Amino acid sequence: MAAQHALWHPFADMGAVDGDRMVITRGEGSYVWDDAGRRYFDATASLWYANFGHGRPEITEAVARQLRTLDSYNLFGYNANQPAIELADRVAELAPEPGSKVFFGSGGGDVIDTAVKLARAYFAHTGRPEKVHVIGRAQGYHGTHGFGTAVGGIPANTAGFGPQPPDFSHVPYDNAAALEAEIQRVGAARVAAFFCEPVIGAGGVLLPPEGYLEEVAAICRRHDVLFVADCVIAAWGRLGTWFGIDRWPVRPDLITTAKGITGGTIPLGALIVAPRVAEPFFTGAPGAPIFRHGATYAGHPVACAAGLATLDIYERDGLIPRGRELEKPLADAVSGAAEHALVAEVRAGLGFLAAVELTAEVMAADPGAPVKLQRACRDEGVIVRNLGRGVAVSPPLVAAEPELDLLASALPKALDRLAAQI
Repeated sequence: MAAQHALWHPFADMGAVDGDRMVITRGEGSYVWDDAGRRYFDATASLWYANFGHGRPEITEAVARQLRTLDSYNLFGYNANQPAIELADRVAELAPEPGSKVFFGSGGGDVIDTAVKLARAYFAHTGRPEKVHVIGRAQGYHGTHGFGTAVGGIPANTAGFGPQPPDFSHVPYDNAAALEAEIQRVGAARVAAFFCEPVIGAGGVLLPPEGYLEEVAAICRRHDVLFVADCVIAAWGRLGTWFGIDRWPVRPDLITTAKGITGGTIPLGALIVAPRVAEPFFTGAPGAPIFRHGATYAGHPVACAAGLATLDIYERDGLIPRGRELEKPLADAVSGAAEHALVAEVRAGLGFLAAVELTAEVMAADPGAPVKLQRACRDEGVIVRNLGRGVAVSPPLVAAEPELDLLASALPKALDRLAAQI
């Protein structure tokens, strides 16, 4: 038996993982290598975030320069650092709402919890402290912090953790009328926010029905409920725009983002706050409210330096539109899996991400089939991610025809491998 190590992996069956780790040792462009020297197409961009691939020297140089100048300092109170100021200004300039403010965190989970607290604080400081209820969507994923777990709609992610916080509820992910009904059930006077991924990511790559996002945004506005667009996955070119939600004609009150803001090179998250929500906290009047919240590493100068270099890469290399330009080539690449007997559905065609869902019969015969399919793809030289009833892909925006051809070839072969196993 292989020696056990101390490392505990997130979302992992450690009894199966220990002794069978895939140890990634280096990355370059759209590829990574393991400790046996084998190369893989990183068709997941690691965890939805390596949008420009791996091994960018511009990021290394920006981080090294910042470490030599100011390695760290907090943003609490009056403190600031130049990279945080510059990155906040650049992100705000790109936001759908002119005059937006930016609150940094250490990652997506941080900014989700920040968004819940800020939504409640906004209403508390504008005379409506009873507006505390938060509505999420079935299959939505909003990280694993306390509030993020509660607003998420994947039952497996709450099982075994005891009671979730009160004042959270969920609606179907594809039914705008259900949102209005839930607001009316709870009472609009009590509902603070609705959380919505433009495309549900970790819940299975679920695309929004035509007109859905416009309708839920209008419902929120009509009932004075803050519309929170969770763009941790959707932003930074994944859907072909800066934030993902700006692909639709809607104006969120809050936008959560992380992952691709540094290309995943250093942890960083950002909450983009529309002017009407930020205004009570920026009056400068005596006794004005203070948002008593923040992470130790929020706006870390090294992370923000990486973020500034990342934005330069997106702009210089024209990567942001590629999420839209590549959506059809990706849909074509995964379409061959749709004809396989083990496949119930292939979801693609909106942004540079896709999912292959296995049939109910396969899942009933072997609930571990998605993990086995993931491993079979790995044997074909392609890294995919097992999600729910199948696997998902979200390649780097720098991926090109050879990588998509490799994916198109690997999926049917992996499905044949899976068929032989079950």
